Amino acid sequence: MTLNTRSLERRMGDWARARLPFALAEFVMFVLKQGWACLFGGLLLAAIIGTKLIWQPDWPLHRYDFLFLFAVATQAVFLWTKLETWEEARVILLFHLTGTAMEWFKVHAGSWSYPEPGIFKLMGVPLFSGFMYAAVGSYIARVIRVFDMRFAPYPSFPLTVLLAVAIYVNFFAHHFLPDIRIGLFLATVVLYARTRVWFRIHDRHWWMPMPLAALLSATALWLAENVGTATGTWIYSGQLSGQIVSFAKLGSWYLLLYVAFVTVTLVTRSALGSRVPDFTEIPARPALR
Repeated sequence: MTLNTRSLERRMGDWARARLPFALAEFVMFVLKQGWACLFGGLLLAAIIGTKLIWQPDWPLHRYDFLFLFAVATQAVFLWTKLETWEEARVILLFHLTGTAMEWFKVHAGSWSYPEPGIFKLMGVPLFSGFMYAAVGSYIARVIRVFDMRFAPYPSFPLTVLLAVAIYVNFFAHHFLPDIRIGLFLATVVLYARTRVWFRIHDRHWWMPMPLAALLSATALWLAENVGTATGTWIYSGQLSGQIVSFAKLGSWYLLLYVAFVTVTLVTRSALGSRVPDFTEIPARPALR
């Protein structure tokens, strides 16, 4: 079974362009495509909210276990319907594993906790938590495809891997050694300062600086974090009931996005370029699929 949404994108785009000013039509389609790209994360977030509203403590299935089974089933449906390719699935699995390893360490270190019971819970971490990191990998892999993205001029690939490793290691090491995240923030700006994220909404290509794209994506993830804590799905150390997630977590997500992006490039580098792409060489095609 193949879920093909090219005709849907064309109809939606034609409807918007026929009724809205150009700039507004482009914005509407941009938002819709972003929502399509983060479908896996959106469904998982909806499940977190929905189960919090209806779940009863005396039900035979724990809420965390339902979220785990829901995430597994959703991933299977995505592959079956080809909403995700097997190449993208490899990226998501890799990010799932690195995310779960971080969860085990951070929960053990007391950074946050998961207060509810569950059978699918290992070392204090419910197994659905790995899918939250996988959702980030899924979004990056899908958004590149949905928007026909190009990243150019892209810096030295070995340097990007080195920076990603340093960021990942610092998430663990700062519990024992000085936190070097300020230096890592500066390194992301210096290394990616010239890199533009080129993307296509319909038949026109747009771009934004890569650090800005990372910051905007991190803001969306920080908002999702607030949903997680507001529903009590996880709780940060020292966070009071009703209190928003620390803005320091925004910085953490900003850095983690570079780890996620480089993880994607370990599997595929087709979107990376050393020079600004010549879009006359890139055939235009409906990208919402």
